[in-house]
Amino acid sequence: MKSSQKTSKTSAKNQTNGSSSSEPSYLQKFFIDQLMDIYYAENELIKGLELLKKSTTTEELEDAFDVHLKQTEKQIKRLEKVFHLIGKKPEGKKCEAMDGLMKECKSIIAETEEESLTRDAALIIAAQKVEHYEIATYGGLVQLAVTMKLHRAAEILDKTLMEEEETDRMLTHIAESHINIEAEQEGDYIWQKEEEMESSDNTNSSRN
Repeated sequence: MKSSQKTSKTSAKNQTNGSSSSEPSYLQKFFIDQLMDIYYAENELIKGLELLKKSTTTEELEDAFDVHLKQTEKQIKRLEKVFHLIGKKPEGKKCEAMDGLMKECKSIIAETEEESLTRDAALIIAAQKVEHYEIATYGGLVQLAVTMKLHRAAEILDKTLMEEEETDRMLTHIAESHINIEAEQEGDYIWQKEEEMESSDNTNSSRN
């Protein structure tokens, strides 16, 4: 009985939404809300990338952040196109997730040694957390746009999604190619390295 009542209520809501030409559907409202969220996030990221650039140790990572900064400026313009396509003024809505990620970036800078490779390794992780948030958001927006037959908007958003995925791959390559390896040499370990422990165990075993 409860199940049929719930279905009836849902149907009634859908009929009401279908008959109203002035009010957007629930899905449209959510799509707009998420556009506003990522629009705010991208504008905040501009400031964040400027800070990351200034805080890097290697020119390679500084250049990578500079490229992504210019890319982000273009991505903001694309979002503005999407807003115009759906008849809305470009507007941001406070994004708690991006604010939290930017706060974490500042903490990492404060907690790592200036001009160390460890700082660069940490900044890459912080930047990739941002990338993964953006990838999740743009991926979802693309699918919503396709569902609502906003095909031009989907194409625009998908272009940004592919750029975010490429940036994530680039940061991984920079980290794995040398930054993480060189950072590993900075300072002494407070625990014994695994290979040293294994070597010690093998030596003790042979003696016994």
